[in-house]
Amino acid sequence: MLRTERLLLREFQRDDWELMHAYQNDARYLRYYDRERMDPGESQTLVAAFLSWRADRPRIKTQLAIELAATGEMIGNVGVRRDDPAGSDAEIGYELNPDHWGQGFATEAALAMRDWGFGEQGLTRLHAHCIADNAASSNVLEKLGMRREGLLRNHVFQKGRFWDVMLYGLLREEWAEMMAYSRDS
Repeated sequence: MLRTERLLLREFQRDDWELMHAYQNDARYLRYYDRERMDPGESQTLVAAFLSWRADRPRIKTQLAIELAATGEMIGNVGVRRDDPAGSDAEIGYELNPDHWGQGFATEAALAMRDWGFGEQGLTRLHAHCIADNAASSNVLEKLGMRREGLLRNHVFQKGRFWDVMLYGLLREEWAEMMAYSRDS
């Protein structure tokens, strides 16, 4: 469990699927996804996967629910996932209920996961990708200090068209520099 100024990042609970299912079927949320909707079984299966990752030893995938500290409302999720137990490179990802967009919650949650990944998990690199048209997600990644490393043109086909995908990365040394600078300021 991680705490920020306004958020609690906690392990998923089995019944979190209902709130997640509601926002994942919001047209605003689905704009950059390859599906038109998610059925209840898919949402339950996804939360079950998040729960199962907790038992892995070593744990290489961590996906936490984002909860408003003031109200206890679950508003999204954020995670750091490695593909290889011996690896020190991980992908960071996040999603937020559209009713809570534009308030800095995605950045606040992702910053906490970034610091946890480099700190407690000892990662040497974090990476992420997003649809190039998704300026809000790109802004979050840049606020994490991530650098745009590439553009995959016409990389995914969904919703009847091709989409470009941007790749972002952050190295441990860059993160350490940012942390030292913020302590000295």
